[in-house]
Amino acid sequence: MSFRPAGFRPAVVRYAVVLVFALSSGAILAQEAKNPAPAATAAAPAAAPAAAEAAAKPGEATAAVKPGDATAGQGKAAACGACHGVDGNSTDPQYPKLAGQSEAYIVHSLESFKSGKRQNPIMLGMASPLSEQDMHDIGAYFASKTSLPGVADQALVERGEQLYRQGDTSKGVPACMACHSIDGRGNPGARYPQLTSQHAQYIEATLKAWHDGTVWGDDAHAQIMPGIAKKLDEKDIAAVASYVEGLHAAEGAGPSAAK
Repeated sequence: MSFRPAGFRPAVVRYAVVLVFALSSGAILAQEAKNPAPAATAAAPAAAPAAAEAAAKPGEATAAVKPGDATAGQGKAAACGACHGVDGNSTDPQYPKLAGQSEAYIVHSLESFKSGKRQNPIMLGMASPLSEQDMHDIGAYFASKTSLPGVADQALVERGEQLYRQGDTSKGVPACMACHSIDGRGNPGARYPQLTSQHAQYIEATLKAWHDGTVWGDDAHAQIMPGIAKKLDEKDIAAVASYVEGLHAAEGAGPSAAK
């Protein structure tokens, strides 16, 4: 048997069905309000702490970040090559070499650019679309590469070496190698960056910016170098920057500055 009413009857039937459904639902809800189901009552206390815990730890709902994958990072770092070189050895000295830099330091830098704590319009645009996993993969890729050695200016080596290895107590300047290691490889665990073979032009520009008040964030690490750079004069900055560019570990020997 099928309903095939004519004229206005379909509308009447539909309204009747809706009305019956509404009344039935209202009766059921009223009954549940008077006599709540035991299961629902018992589940409520257990659900409350879980909800509170989820609200307190919103980040835990996302997938866990894995250690960087250099193979995956190679494709993700393709755009970086325009400035930093395909293998992280930039040919333009205004852009830093990333080859051999630690994954942890690269990730922290990208996070700082993305948040705006470290100001750079180009890097803000590059870092903004990256996920945390992307950052780790890119960092792992560049960390797997080797920084090509540079050459120091012979006229600046003596003063540069003094600042890097001994510091200058008369100015309150600590030795650079205390944080960046004797061969300039840095300290990945403490998130101190690699400096070996870095372009002197980039190092000099960065030290001058810190000297003049630029900061890269508000964390403890970001406060270290501006305070030191303010104690260096223009000649000191040029000397240590040049020394760093020539700093590398010669094959079968200890660290040295190319001359």
